[in-house]
Amino acid sequence: MTITDAAPAPTEPAARPSGERARRARAHARFAGPIVALVLGMKLLTYTLGVYALETIKGRSFHGVGERLSFWNFWDSSNYLSIAAHGYQTTGEAAHYIVFFPGYPYAVRFASWLLPGDMLTAAFVVSGVASVAAALLLAHLVRIDTGDDARAQRAAWFLLIFPTAYFLHIPYTEGLFLTFVLGSFVAARNERWALAGVIGLLAALTRINGVLLLPALAVEAYLQFRRTGRIARSWLWLGLVPLGLLVYLGINQHYFGDAFHFQDVQQQVWFKHFQDPYTSVKSLAGGLGSDQPGTRWNTGQELIFLAIGLVGALAAFRWTRASYGVWGLLNVLLFASTSWIQSTPRYAITIFPIFLLLAGLDRHVWLTRLVSAWSLGMMVWFAALFAMGSWAF
Repeated sequence: MTITDAAPAPTEPAARPSGERARRARAHARFAGPIVALVLGMKLLTYTLGVYALETIKGRSFHGVGERLSFWNFWDSSNYLSIAAHGYQTTGEAAHYIVFFPGYPYAVRFASWLLPGDMLTAAFVVSGVASVAAALLLAHLVRIDTGDDARAQRAAWFLLIFPTAYFLHIPYTEGLFLTFVLGSFVAARNERWALAGVIGLLAALTRINGVLLLPALAVEAYLQFRRTGRIARSWLWLGLVPLGLLVYLGINQHYFGDAFHFQDVQQQVWFKHFQDPYTSVKSLAGGLGSDQPGTRWNTGQELIFLAIGLVGALAAFRWTRASYGVWGLLNVLLFASTSWIQSTPRYAITIFPIFLLLAGLDRHVWLTRLVSAWSLGMMVWFAALFAMGSWAF
């Protein structure tokens, strides 16, 4: 066993002939082009679907592009934009927004300095760029693991038609958070540990479960140790990951004099506190017996997507990499470790091993078509519900 600062990088010629560069550029375009086109196509479908749902079902008319985007600024989105515009507040209803991590709203604020228009426009730009980046990074991760371009593109397909994939295109954290998570894994797979740590910090600054990258990437480091027999000092860069959470706790301390003030708000306003997963899931399942159809429907979806996340995480240990399985399993446990399990269908999109596993089903064409039809149909339904102002996770 030896100790190194980092894995040696392969040597390359100082310059390649122009013909070789052009060939590589064409190869990259053939790989990335269909994925970018798919992202843009799904983005157009999502936005058009929202407008048509409101026009045909709600009888609403629209004048101008701005109105055709404004109705997506709903539920948590408006809270993120409030933070982007005014920062964290200590009085009034806005004081409750301390439960939202700063990564996404401050990215929107930064974008608003660079772009003309309002905060909503900046939010759509941030989410738009992030959705493209997330799809490309997912495909690149599959390419690193398998060397199979077709499989990589299938993984992007399943990500973009996931039932809650519309959150990638609207002012929510999903696209940016998934970009940071996948970027950190891609960097780690390439043994660029400093970059993995920095991007992991940004993930932990965007959502609380970003801190789960630390154990997941530690497992990735162990997998590489088993392959090479080398201990790299560069693994210490992973210590940056929890700093994102510490920054958020510092914000709580600065504004409210209590680093864990957000927990009090979660309990008092959203009636949520940490609870063991067994008790939480058992309590959630009780909603299936409700006499309210909406409660039964939401409960069923929460349980279905918890199961999808759990099966995907466990299967990842067998058919992908243990580091991916650790990421997925810890996220499922976190989703279930609350007194009020909520938004699991949306959170589940960050369990990216699901898409890697689905991409590997190419020998079972009937199954991939069945999953695609179900997933795309549910995405259309959920997105239409959300656009019309209903709770859709």
